[in-house]
Amino acid sequence: MNRFRRITLAGLAGGLGALFGGGAYAHGRWGGTYDVNERIEKMVKHLGVEVDATPEQQQKLSAIARSAAKDLEPLRGQAMETRKQAMELLSAPNIDRAAIEKLRLSKLQHADAASRRVTQAFADAAEVLTPEQRKKLAEHAGRMRGHRRPWG
Repeated sequence: MNRFRRITLAGLAGGLGALFGGGAYAHGRWGGTYDVNERIEKMVKHLGVEVDATPEQQQKLSAIARSAAKDLEPLRGQAMETRKQAMELLSAPNIDRAAIEKLRLSKLQHADAASRRVTQAFADAAEVLTPEQRKKLAEHAGRMRGHRRPWG
């Protein structure tokens, strides 16, 4: 394979890998070398302080977050499998556009399922908090928006 063709294939693979594999990276941030439940407890404790949540509210919020994380975990594996399939399709001798489109639609279904589950968890958590606590949380989120790392 000549150099131009290798560079082009690598560029396409990298770009589409980022498209198809973005979900795997996002989920990987939760599944690293630490325990997901430990991360959830720290997050809930931090937010509990910000909104003056009672211990009972924090317990309910932890349960909601743990349940959502458990439900979302299979999607991480699916995202990694999708990336593998994308790389196989793009490195094949002949490009199968129909298969690539089918894979893209599958990825959209995974993203939609994850979005629905996260939205459900947010709504469940909102019902645990009082209107005043939700307002404090929204203000805190607004302040934190300016402090985010440039990569996520």
